[in-house]
Amino acid sequence: MNLADVAGHGDVWEEVVRKLRGGLMPPAGVRRPPQAEVDAFVGSLEQALDRAALTSSNPGRVALHRLNRAEYANAIEELLGVRVDPALLLPKDDEADGFDNVASVLTVSPSFLEQYISAARAVTNMALGNRAQKAVSMTYRPPRGTDQTQRVEGLPLGTRGGFLIDHLFPADGEYKINIGGLAGAGYVRGMEYAHTLVVTLDGVKVFQGRIGGEEDLKAIDQQQAAAVAAINGRFQNLPLTVTAGPHKVGVTFIARTLAESDDVLGSFKPGAIEDRIVRVGSVEILGPFNPAGLSNTPARQRVFVCTPAPKASAESEVGCASKIFSSLAHRAFRRPVTTVDLEAPLAFYRSARQNSDFESAIREALPAILASPKFLFRSETTPRTVKAGVAHRISDLELASRLSFFLTGRQPDQALLGAAEKGILNRPATLESEVRRLLADPRSHSLVTNFAFQWLKLRALDDADPDAILFPNFDDGLREAFKREIELFVQSVFTEDRSVLDLLTADYTFVNERLALHYGIPNVRGTRFRRVTLTDQNRFGLLGKGGVLTVTSYANRTAPVLRGAWILENVMGTPPAAPPPDVEGFPENKDGEKARSVRQIMESHRAKPSCGSCHGIMDPLGFALENFDAIGEWRTTDRWAGTAIDATDKMVDGTVVRGPLDLRQTLLRRPDQFAQTVTEKLMTYGLGRSVEYYDMPAVRQIVRDAARDNYRFSSIVMGIVKSAPFQMRKSAAP
Repeated sequence: MNLADVAGHGDVWEEVVRKLRGGLMPPAGVRRPPQAEVDAFVGSLEQALDRAALTSSNPGRVALHRLNRAEYANAIEELLGVRVDPALLLPKDDEADGFDNVASVLTVSPSFLEQYISAARAVTNMALGNRAQKAVSMTYRPPRGTDQTQRVEGLPLGTRGGFLIDHLFPADGEYKINIGGLAGAGYVRGMEYAHTLVVTLDGVKVFQGRIGGEEDLKAIDQQQAAAVAAINGRFQNLPLTVTAGPHKVGVTFIARTLAESDDVLGSFKPGAIEDRIVRVGSVEILGPFNPAGLSNTPARQRVFVCTPAPKASAESEVGCASKIFSSLAHRAFRRPVTTVDLEAPLAFYRSARQNSDFESAIREALPAILASPKFLFRSETTPRTVKAGVAHRISDLELASRLSFFLTGRQPDQALLGAAEKGILNRPATLESEVRRLLADPRSHSLVTNFAFQWLKLRALDDADPDAILFPNFDDGLREAFKREIELFVQSVFTEDRSVLDLLTADYTFVNERLALHYGIPNVRGTRFRRVTLTDQNRFGLLGKGGVLTVTSYANRTAPVLRGAWILENVMGTPPAAPPPDVEGFPENKDGEKARSVRQIMESHRAKPSCGSCHGIMDPLGFALENFDAIGEWRTTDRWAGTAIDATDKMVDGTVVRGPLDLRQTLLRRPDQFAQTVTEKLMTYGLGRSVEYYDMPAVRQIVRDAARDNYRFSSIVMGIVKSAPFQMRKSAAP
């Protein structure tokens, strides 16, 4: 490699910069230049690469971009006001660089297209309802982590347990509700005391019944199955008269007691209260029976922007149909509608209208819009005047889509689309105003639930399964508390426009009683999450969060390698190389042998030169968190070896760290490195493509500009939106 021509091999030199910044080279354990010399060399490389980018900028290009499942569901909600579960309609999306919205892997197969067409038909029926709907059944179960000893969010005060259902009723009419999982024979629990179950519809009580107590307990004891059937029968076929559209159905109990459990053995679960209570296992909604028509639901109002008069002429009906399709297509296609756009839906409409009424013909035609590539794909075109391989600015309409899907995970709203159609979105003042408006919009919460949870690998919490014998106090309630804590924590940094460094340093978090007890935080009661100031500095920031510590552990023990690799990739932005295919497995403790701590086993493993080069970098980062066990509880003694936890280790640059506090301070000696990692991850998510070597000059400029504003979240977002990779596109090569 020629240092006099750094720009000639930008891809190689950018990799050199990344490895040197992360301390990945020279390998651990070999002679290293003074850190000042390394920093000077890296700085000179970055300056040369950035200077070269000024004369030969490459904004990259995004492939044809299919909406992923989350974006599809959001788009349907924006269009029709109907919330669908995309997991029931569409296959799982592939991921690249940790995100499921990267265009290059959002491929389409013939069977995939069939599913989109089926989904379009299903969504149309959900939105428009059905006057002649046959009775159908839908069964719901409590969401994972529902604590039925406490009040459930959204249900009335003074209740406990059960759950709240958002159900879309297809027609006006009579429905029935069956409540399951209440009484059982054999080993009877929950029937010792009388309980009152209530059913609510949109917050109004529509049913109340008693279950449990001396009479029911005696019947079960004497009659067994017959009594169980009779008791459960009291909560079957409950009548409900409902109008079409979305409604909230609540099934819960009137709160009876918060007394301590009178079991002989206490629960492993912190904060457990009286457990001898009935729980709701499932709710089945059946109907409609005797459908009585269709109310004017919000979804129907969005579709039928006009209705032809009775006995209207065919021409008048076609005019109304065109208006309906134009209104829907304008929002679905994210641009002004042309006559060509209306040809397909009008063709379906005319064909169906020959043998059906106006509404049925509209129903047949809507899937032509909802399954259209113009809706399912975000495409960006190259003007004919632009030569091959030349960078050009994307249109305002394309910029509006990029901006909206980046910040809200859904298509542009009317205000953003209007600015794009007027051709003023590219003006700096307008663009900045729209960015700040969208960041303040509640829909920007997708930056937390989609971006942050994917970046931090926290979706893996759903699959985490700690050993129930070793960690008996872990359950779905604690899992959901971990997720809610990080959701609220990251949201606070984003919505309060704090420095992204606060993700590592913030001295506060969000807990309910269960999580507070897990962390050892006193004086927190109830299921409501509230903001608390932390006194234990080890818990500051992401590195002290139970969710992060759980997904970087194994089911039965901590994993310093996983935790170190997580920090390298998600904090330092320098992911380690993949292990060789013939790497030896971790030598676990065996029965009959003297148990060794994780540190002792790892030290013998990394003593081998072939292993030490990587482990010498990762392990010190992970060992600094070794006082946290596999579910994030603080400990001082190794469970297996019985020895004191030793969290001390030496970083690859010689810095000694003695625990989470030292580790955090070491990472923050280079605040720009974490800010750059956040910027790269945000840019990958916002562009829908991998960040390439030619994007790095723009990334570094964004970080330098954000540094002047203390790395505020909005500064980084604004820098990305104003950057060449976001606003420009390179035309295809010849």
